[in-house]
Amino acid sequence: MFDLDGVLVDSERVWDEVRRAFAAAHGGAWRPESTRAMQGMSTPEWAAYLVDEVGVRLTPDEVAGGVVEEMARRYEAGPPVLPAAVEVVRAVAARWPVAIASSSPPVLIRSFLDSTGLAEVVPVALSSEEAGAGKPAPDVYLLAARRLGVDAAGCAAVEDSTNGLRSALAAGMAVYAVPNPHFPPDPEVLGRTTVLDRLADLPQALARSSG
Repeated sequence: MFDLDGVLVDSERVWDEVRRAFAAAHGGAWRPESTRAMQGMSTPEWAAYLVDEVGVRLTPDEVAGGVVEEMARRYEAGPPVLPAAVEVVRAVAARWPVAIASSSPPVLIRSFLDSTGLAEVVPVALSSEEAGAGKPAPDVYLLAARRLGVDAAGCAAVEDSTNGLRSALAAGMAVYAVPNPHFPPDPEVLGRTTVLDRLADLPQALARSSG
């Protein structure tokens, strides 16, 4: 189970930049905790947060539409795929079924799959919008496991942020952390995971754990 933002795509800073600019343009006042609070939220959740907590003077639907439209525009030339991301997904998919369990909206997940050619090896790619609740709730991981037809307890998840790690842990999965250098996860949460220095180390780590 791969997270997308921060694991396969270097997009956490892009999301932050776009949301901050959108909030400032529409009467919002950014809070010190806002960036981390929204990491892992589904689109309806962070749109409501920007209205209720940041003070954006639009409806949540208008906020979601505006922010996602700008993110899609940023992705027009292709998403900022992280080093080794495509190779790692293909290497893992050669041995185990894989899925993407992300808080990105479906349009951005599809952009990633189309631009990398990974749709052929990723049979399940879910947005938390489709699961009912965003991270740190486990919903998107549990739904991805059901769609793959496997037990969540037999899955491994790869995450980079505090809320993402909490989500995968709550789903009962073995969790591999590739900490986001720009938004480091909570050390207490990291301590409950297997920490990797880089995503490229994942296939070997999985092979060791599976014997």
